[in-house]
Amino acid sequence: MAPTVRHTVVDSPYEPLTLVAVDGVLSRVHMTGQRHRPPEESFGEPDPRPFGEAIRQLDAYFAGELTAFDLPLHLIGTPFQKRVWEQLLRIPYGETRTYGELAEELGSPGSSRAVGLANGKNPVSIIVPCHRVIGAGGGLTGYGGGLDRKQRLLAFESGAAEPDALF
Repeated sequence: MAPTVRHTVVDSPYEPLTLVAVDGVLSRVHMTGQRHRPPEESFGEPDPRPFGEAIRQLDAYFAGELTAFDLPLHLIGTPFQKRVWEQLLRIPYGETRTYGELAEELGSPGSSRAVGLANGKNPVSIIVPCHRVIGAGGGLTGYGGGLDRKQRLLAFESGAAEPDALF
């Protein structure tokens, strides 16, 4: 039997976010204009019911009241991508890691380029915090949602921007 795919669109300080669930479990969060955004026909029927808790936690995050998401996720990717995404979930709010540091933490030193590619394919923006990964020299590098959004998210998490300043 084919999985049931549903989606909803919610407002955020970063333009609308499209949330997609597979069999009732959050699978993707996409920003408008995001690189690697799949075609809209893959989002399934509109239905806000599977997303109540995800919306509540995203609202609390954007209000500056939540620093760690606690949601079941249905991550679809290769085994290596899933390992990278699980490692992203371990980066604390307000902190960053380099691609090289992530590769070391995964036990794969020298695979920073592969880590970067997996990071760029993260299907659950913001909740799986790929925006917390920076270049070796500390500079901002690629972000599927755009470097402006990455910079704004990092500034928000570091306390350099008020939540309402993001709108």
